[in-house]
Amino acid sequence: MQVFKQHCQIAEEYHEVKKEIALLEERKKELIAKLDQAEKEKVDAAQLVREFEALTEENRTLKLAQSQCVEQLEKLRIQYQKRQGSS
Repeated sequence: MQVFKQHCQIAEEYHEVKKEIALLEERKKELIAKLDQAEKEKVDAAQLVREFEALTEENRTLKLAQSQCVEQLEKLRIQYQKRQGSS
């Protein structure tokens, strides 16, 4: 009888441990999914930083080109006005 009670108690403990293992396995899957998502977001953020830096550089280059075009246009206006004045 004592052996049977011990067997029942061990079986119950075994069942509880199996249930806890299943819960921990599920939690592990959730954490892995969160980690994967965090890594993806990190990669996405790094890509956005690179794009921002490239666009900032392109913007700087375009502003410089625009400034040079404005200067050239002003020089052409002055030349045109001089030609109009001397004609």
